[in-house]
Amino acid sequence: MLDLTYEMPKPKTIAGAKHDWELVIGMEVHAQVSSNAKLFSGASTQFGAEPNSNVAFVDAAMPGMLPVINEYCVEQAVRTGLGLKADINLKSAFDRKNYFYPDLPQGYQISQLYHPIVGEGEVLVEMGDGTARMVRIERIHMEQDAGKSIHDMDPHMSFVDLNRTGVCLMEIVSRPDIRGPEEAAAYIAKLRQIMRYLGTCDGNMQNGNLRADVNVSICLPGAYEKYQETQDFSHLGTRCEIKNMNSMRFIQQAIEVEARRQIAIVEAGGKIDQETRLYDPDKGETRSMRSKEEAHDYRYFPDPDLLPLEIEQAWVDDIAAKLPELPDDKKARFIAEFSLTDYDASVLTAEVESAAYFEEVAKGRNGKLAANWVINELFGRLKKEDHDITESPVSPAQLGGIIDLISSDAISGKIAKDLFEIVYTEGGDPVQIVEERGMKQVTDTGAIEAALDEIIIANPAQVEKAKVNPKLAGWFVGQVMKATGGKANPKAVNELVSKKLGS
Repeated sequence: MLDLTYEMPKPKTIAGAKHDWELVIGMEVHAQVSSNAKLFSGASTQFGAEPNSNVAFVDAAMPGMLPVINEYCVEQAVRTGLGLKADINLKSAFDRKNYFYPDLPQGYQISQLYHPIVGEGEVLVEMGDGTARMVRIERIHMEQDAGKSIHDMDPHMSFVDLNRTGVCLMEIVSRPDIRGPEEAAAYIAKLRQIMRYLGTCDGNMQNGNLRADVNVSICLPGAYEKYQETQDFSHLGTRCEIKNMNSMRFIQQAIEVEARRQIAIVEAGGKIDQETRLYDPDKGETRSMRSKEEAHDYRYFPDPDLLPLEIEQAWVDDIAAKLPELPDDKKARFIAEFSLTDYDASVLTAEVESAAYFEEVAKGRNGKLAANWVINELFGRLKKEDHDITESPVSPAQLGGIIDLISSDAISGKIAKDLFEIVYTEGGDPVQIVEERGMKQVTDTGAIEAALDEIIIANPAQVEKAKVNPKLAGWFVGQVMKATGGKANPKAVNELVSKKLGS
């Protein structure tokens, strides 16, 4: 259920229109299942293989070839449903969705219209301002992906690559609960995060492994609330679908553009036609692709080559028992166990690899200090160099070693940053580097006091000023740090300065 400590975000309104209009958005997300083989064949799903090299006879629709279900793909769909707190249907069935396109050899797509594998679920979508919305999942069904038509290799011909044909997709269909472009992007990001934690989809949008069809409509204030009360879609405006979006930034842009287009038409007295559109980011516009098809246009019927899919509750329970800790639960635990802020916990749990890295660093150490070094020093440096955590040259053990040296007062914070730079660029054991390069901070109060006494003797006027204005004592701290090459223990220096100057 929705955490009531969150404030619900206000719906997006469009500036510059004659009336106040609100957006209503539903999404159909196509997530490629992480599996080595396709949904109904043993062909590889490897990305980037030579065109038409990952194609079995059944993928190419050779006569007499029959589909055989891949049990692991079913397991991945069930795992995803459980991760989205959805109902798992013990009985589901496959249907044929008939349409003709060059990259669909069979002339139909095997999908699940009437009896999907996963029923209703929910996703808590958190926004950057601390608000959140519960987006309802209507269903998740499995289906085959189509191939790819290539139009830019020859001026006169198009080519077809069937490598993707038959790859298992999960289509995750939401209710029209999303109310703005930022929420839409946050919803995609949350779905991606959950599936990456589950290991059911790698979420690589650049490779087309996660893409979305975005349904956009506009309505007057209050209409959405009436829909919520009655579940009657007539209260909402006519929707248009923006097809095959594989960028969160472009999804936001496309929604804004499409909303403005619809508002302009309606305010001019026109009528919105339900259709499928494409977004052109170069021109900043959506354009008509085709009229929006309904189920009867595809002439769905049960696939005669596949028996209904029946799974046992015990199998589902076994999958549920082995689910990993999910992002929301991990975030809550990090806050409780390591005393982190909501923001820091969100950053650390954004990617499953980042969370695992931090947890290894923080194990047995000060959680706040570990979070500070992971987020500010390591993540900051990686982002600057356009790397992710999997490419970090600093291991959790190395960063943990630096934190141990800080905690034991062997080095100061300033020395630690110099040490981090050495480890990042050169590698090595932090303890050994500190020993070999003489980087240990000076904790001998006698040596620090001797340096302070010399500075006091050499600067009597500054001493008098500091006695009148204690804030000026910081000058002496800086001079001692300078005299010791930054190696003096800052706490010891401050205590001695305060004692000597009576501040």
